[in-house]
Amino acid sequence: MSGPVSYPDATQLAVPFFIAAILAEFLWIALTRRGGRYETRDAVTSLIMGAGSVAEGLLLGFLAWGFLMMLWQITPLDMGTSLWAVPACFVLDDLRYYWVHRFGHRVRWVWASHVNHHSSQHYNLTTALRQTWTGTFTFMMAVKAPMVLLGFHPALVLFCGGLNLIYQFWIHTEAITRLPRWFEAVMNTPSHHRAHHGRNPRYLDCNYAGVFIIWDRMFGTFVPEQDHDRPDFGLVHNIATFNPLRVAFHEWAALFKDMAQPGLSWKQRLLYAFAPPGYSHDGSRGTSARIKAGHLARHPEDAGTPGFGG
Repeated sequence: MSGPVSYPDATQLAVPFFIAAILAEFLWIALTRRGGRYETRDAVTSLIMGAGSVAEGLLLGFLAWGFLMMLWQITPLDMGTSLWAVPACFVLDDLRYYWVHRFGHRVRWVWASHVNHHSSQHYNLTTALRQTWTGTFTFMMAVKAPMVLLGFHPALVLFCGGLNLIYQFWIHTEAITRLPRWFEAVMNTPSHHRAHHGRNPRYLDCNYAGVFIIWDRMFGTFVPEQDHDRPDFGLVHNIATFNPLRVAFHEWAALFKDMAQPGLSWKQRLLYAFAPPGYSHDGSRGTSARIKAGHLARHPEDAGTPGFGG
């Protein structure tokens, strides 16, 4: 094994860029009257959520670090810290992010943590900072395990994860419409990520990429933004609050309430935790698949178009 390995905290280094970019976007919208909207209470909520996410990382980050270091002690592989190791780890980490993000929309236990990021009905750079306070409790740190077992040091894995988050910051904007076709074909962009944040039936469960949109193209989850069907941002059922505590914990509360209903089997209780969001034992709610099917029943002309099988 190699000696001690350390990398800078990339997200902390990027904070001045985040602040400058938010101010620039705000001024652009104020001066041009286009490119999105800012609402003071919404933006403040997003900033508080970002600060809380940092605090959670400082308080509980040792759990993920300890888990990864335990794996590092048992793996016989060591990819080292050469220059090639960083881009290799970065690409693999983005594939890891794709699957964690996909789980975050398809497994309610993980959605309960991720949902706060989608809770804003606005789409601007402050939305990027609306991050979870409960990520540790989803146990998605386990998805990093294969990278460490392949020989990438935990410090490098976490560094690449930070770079991934920094990249995703700038795509949370309406001020940028579309970029050159070659870039849109390979990279995640504001256009692709706007579709991901849309609550329209067409855009449910699409575009999970962090950096490289190629993963969505490979795994069949890519839906391009449609000019005739602009993304409507927010949740299928918006929570209508700027209270950070409710934003952070509302879905956890709903999840445990559902599991505690009387008369359920153990299977039904577990499905309320681990089935896709919208599952109900009596069929009274709608998963994304049911919502899409309902839309097609009302609008059969959309069958075969992007987001509806096309």
